[in-house]
Amino acid sequence: MKTPRPKKLPSGSWFIYLRLGGEGIPITEATEKACVRKAQAIKAAYLAGGSAPRKREPLTLGQGIDKYIAGKKNVLSPSTLRVYQAIRKGRFSAVMDKPIASVRSWQAVVNDEAATCAPKTLKNAWTLVASVIEAETGKRPRVTLPQIPRADHAFLEPDQIEGFCAALRGDPVEIPALLGLSSLRLSELLALTWAQVDLDAATVRVSGAVVLGPDGLTKKPTNKNTTSARTVPIMPQLVEALRAAPAHKQSDPVVTLTPKGIYRRVNTICRHLGYPQIGVHGLRHSFASLAYHLGLPYKVTMQIGGWSDDATMQRIYTHIAKSAVTEGAAALRSFYAGQNVNENVNENNKSRSDEEVLTV
Repeated sequence: MKTPRPKKLPSGSWFIYLRLGGEGIPITEATEKACVRKAQAIKAAYLAGGSAPRKREPLTLGQGIDKYIAGKKNVLSPSTLRVYQAIRKGRFSAVMDKPIASVRSWQAVVNDEAATCAPKTLKNAWTLVASVIEAETGKRPRVTLPQIPRADHAFLEPDQIEGFCAALRGDPVEIPALLGLSSLRLSELLALTWAQVDLDAATVRVSGAVVLGPDGLTKKPTNKNTTSARTVPIMPQLVEALRAAPAHKQSDPVVTLTPKGIYRRVNTICRHLGYPQIGVHGLRHSFASLAYHLGLPYKVTMQIGGWSDDATMQRIYTHIAKSAVTEGAAALRSFYAGQNVNENVNENNKSRSDEEVLTV
């Protein structure tokens, strides 16, 4: 029975998860040697006595998180693993080294942590902590978390998209930005290889993702959800830019800029044009807004964008262009003023239905 190799934790401590007689025993020590010695001593006592130690030191929250991560390491995505390790290192520091069973009020712990971070950060951290507590005690504490304010992501209006595309011509960020406007997430466009590009059909096949893991950018074969793997139509300008790209192998990545490089260049172009600085994800929001503006059936938009359900798409991504709102406001004023409502607005309303077009 070989002693597992210790792993260095983000906190600097060393960790071994030892299994003896069907029982899991987490061991955390300040040094690698001390961790190995303690594991060997526990194992030797077990082999000599024929049974696993019945008594063990109370598990601290930090040890519980280490155990939770170790038990799921092979199934967690690199990005999730990175987030968990960041929580282990930087959140709930006041109770991280305390035994889980010794904490009297988790609500008080949450209240204190709420003063140190944003509501969304706290929610993500607490979700992990609550899962660890439940895994160790069989009970999930009920706490009240601060409300997360809704933050609508900046996006480009349809007329701004036209100006933005014109400014992209010949720019190093042209290809990744146009892929974003075609609905691709950052993780998806970073994973795109030339083998997935069909210029004759003017499509790209989205499959796989590149995410930020504990050791940097990591490619994984699966996407965010099952509907994310899809074939996406691409615009003529993007086809033109891809045809003009330097020589490459089929296995080469289409996008060679870094995530930060794409983000900064997109925002620079937007700033020079006087547009909202939308970042990379704002390109995907702009795609959804344009789809609504053009009256695309929502099921078509969902399929192209790779959304798993229409509620998510409508709640987060559907933005009504300001021009459409202005047009509607003018129609209302005309009605109450006794004038004829703009015929175009009437026609638009007739052509749309709750079941066929994106709704607010």
